[in-house]
Parts: sequence; structure tokens; C-alpha cells
Amino acid sequence: MELREPIERLIRDPKEFTRNVGFPDPSELRIYDETLRDGEQMPGVCYTPPQKLEIAKALADIGVHIMSIGFPAASEGDRRTLQLVMDAKRRGELGETEIVVMCRSNRKDIDVTVATLREAGIDPSAVTFFIFTSGSDLHLKYKIGKTLLRFEGRDESEWLDLPLEYYRNANIRLQCDAIKHARECGVERIEFGAEDGSRGDVDYFIQYFKAGLDAGGTRPAWPDTVGCLTPEAMRWYGTRIINALPKGLPVVAHLHNDYGLGTINAITATACGFKVISVTANGYGERAGNVKLHEYAVALRVLYGVEIPGFKYNKLRDLARFMERVSGIPMQQHEPIIGAKVFAHESGIHTHGVLIDRRIYEAVPSELVGGKTSFIFGKHSGVALVEDTLRKRSEKLAAAGIEVDSALAQAVTEEIKRLREERAASSKSEETIDAYEEAMRQLSISEDDVAEIAIAMRSTGAPVAS
Repeated sequence: MELREPIERLIRDPKEFTRNVGFPDPSELRIYDETLRDGEQMPGVCYTPPQKLEIAKALADIGVHIMSIGFPAASEGDRRTLQLVMDAKRRGELGETEIVVMCRSNRKDIDVTVATLREAGIDPSAVTFFIFTSGSDLHLKYKIGKTLLRFEGRDESEWLDLPLEYYRNANIRLQCDAIKHARECGVERIEFGAEDGSRGDVDYFIQYFKAGLDAGGTRPAWPDTVGCLTPEAMRWYGTRIINALPKGLPVVAHLHNDYGLGTINAITATACGFKVISVTANGYGERAGNVKLHEYAVALRVLYGVEIPGFKYNKLRDLARFMERVSGIPMQQHEPIIGAKVFAHESGIHTHGVLIDRRIYEAVPSELVGGKTSFIFGKHSGVALVEDTLRKRSEKLAAAGIEVDSALAQAVTEEIKRLREERAASSKSEETIDAYEEAMRQLSISEDDVAEIAIAMRSTGAPVAS
């Protein structure tokens, strides 16, 4: 149906309430994808190097600007991934996507990563090194306190007695030493950050960032490691951090989704002046995952009017299906924007409205994200949709000697409802869930499995380091 009035006369545009929110110039925004690193830390997820290369190509194709590909010092698989990805980049298969590798703040991690690059004929200047440490006092003293003592040449017996201020200052010295060492190894782009920023002292983080920049770091990263930020806290921290650092400096917001606030916190961070937002495809990641690429990109565009140049919004659903298959982790069918049935309608009230104009019940433009409005038939179906469906297939029905009319539509609707309730009474739903949970158990390695592996190794005489 063609609407007589402009759509703006009939419904209020969400941007009416957001148009005064200030954001950096869209051309300066960078989507920083961490699917290959943080996304793989989701329990039960594991990618082979060739799979990581295919994921990297899909992410580059959709338009992410920065891509973290793993932790080369931690595993042979990540070292192989680095080589595969950099070979693909040299062949032009990843466009201008910036490649990031992760290192702890120690010289060994940096040396291993530099050696991996050089073995593949790649200059360290071609890759961004993300060198990280910890930031909250809880982490500084009780997680990496002994590491800081060893770095400073002090005895571990002093661990619990030294004040927090000591660990703060030692951490900055550790970070700056690592940054300077990376520079000496030929690394030109150095991102640096400290875990648990959202539970740390903001003045300490500002001091830490300034010291890192002076040591040769090029891009600070501030994390909400455990996803406890509220939008109010994000604004409180974000405005102070951005205002204290050099104007125009790209700063990373790395946020998690433990309370389901990842997207709004990412949008708030962008409004505070963070130009680099960390996301993952499908929101995969440890615990409740990271900021969801699909939610951040689409909400920013549709609700705030900020379009990221070159980003292929229409490929989001294809990317989601690809990631489900390669990870083995399906998204809920009603997942915003990319859910398999998020543009599907069953309720008679809703389907009647959508038949008139999809915007009566759809606020997300399906065509923007590669979706399509569809209808599901079941217990809540209305006669109007059933009749409309039958009339669209009237030729097929006529060939079978069936004439479409209201009486037929009513009878078919009643049969649809009966069939759906009959199927609901079966055990198929429980069987499907049981099969999925068993498949997840087969993919993962449990605590009991660890013990069984040790027993099997001993019984077969496999070598065990002493």
C-alpha cells in the first residue's frame, strides 16, 4: 500500500531525540574487530589458522578497519595465523585493514612476535602491536604483583606488604620498558592498555596513558574488562580520559557485555570522543561476550544518524550465518538485527499490520542489513495473512481445482493452529536442545576430561616433562 502522507508525519523519527548528541566525524571512526582474539576466548570456540584466515577475509570485506588476530607468543596456531593473514594482506585480500597482534608487557612476548614476522618476511612496522598490562589496584597487586616485583628485582616475600602506590608506579615502568623495547625492534604502531579500566582510578589511567605515549606508544586503549560499566559511568570516565589526552588522539574503548549494556556503552564512548570501538562478530567473547558488531553499527546509523563510510551493513546477516557455522555457536533466533527470525511475523495482529506497511511493526530497516520480511504460520496466525498467502498461490491452487475464498482461508487457518499445537505436544523441542548441549560438550574439554587426558598419557607412555 502507498501511504498518503510522508512517513515523518505518521511516526516520530528516533533521531529526533538524538540529533543533538555530538560524535566524532564518521570518517574518523574505526571499527576494531576482535573476533579472532577475544571472540575465540568464548568457551567452546576454537578456530584453526585456515578458519581464522577465512574469518579475517569476511571481516575485511564487510568493512572493519582494524582486526586483532591473536596472541602469537601464546600458541603455534596464532603464529601460523599471523603468517597466513599477513600473506593475504600482501596479496591485497584484506584491503587496508590494520592488523593487530597482542603481547604482554614483557620483552619475550615482543621478541617472539617480531621473530614470527621476520620469519615470514614481514617487517614489524607492517603490524600494530597491542602491548597490555593491568590497571585496577585489584589486578595490579593481586594478579600481577609478583610479576612487577620480579621486574623491579625485588623479593616476592614483599608482595602483600608493599602499598598500592608502589604497584602503580612499577606497572608504568613495566609498560614503558615494553613499549621502548618494541620500538627498538622496529615496531612503529603500538597500542597499549591496562585491564580492568572501568574499576580503576581514572587519574592513574591518565598518568599511565601519558607515560605510555611519552615512551613511544601511539594508541591508548581503555577497557571495561568485566562489563560492569553503566552508560553514566562510561560518560564519567570517558570525558575525563579524552579531555586529558592530546586532542584528536584515537583512543580505543574495549567493552564487554556482562549486563547487556555493551552497545549503549559503546555509543556513549563514541559520543565522549573515543574514535576506535572494539567489537566482535555476533558479540562472541568470554562470559557474556563483547560489544556486538551488528548492534553497534546499525544502532549508530539508524538511531543516531551516524553512518560509517564504506561499511557494508547489508552483509551483516550473511556474516552472522557464516560465524555460526564456523564457530558452532548459534545466535538466538530473535537476536536483534541478525536473528534468523527477527524479521519474521506470526501474530495475526502483527501480520495484518505488516501487510499494510512493514514499518507498522518493524523499526529496523530489513533491507539495510540484508534481511527480508517473512511470515511464519502457527497458533497465532490470522485469517488475513492466510488468505493473502493463498491468493498469491491461486494459480497453483486452481490447477488442483481449488478456488480461494474467505471460507477456505478460515478453514486453513484453523488447521494450521491444530497442527502447530499437535507439534508442540511432541518432544522435538527437548530433543533439539539435548542434541545441541551434547554437541557443545563434545566440542569442549571439561575438568574431568583433563584428568582423563593425564591418565591416558601415562597409560600409553607418552612423554611428560619433569
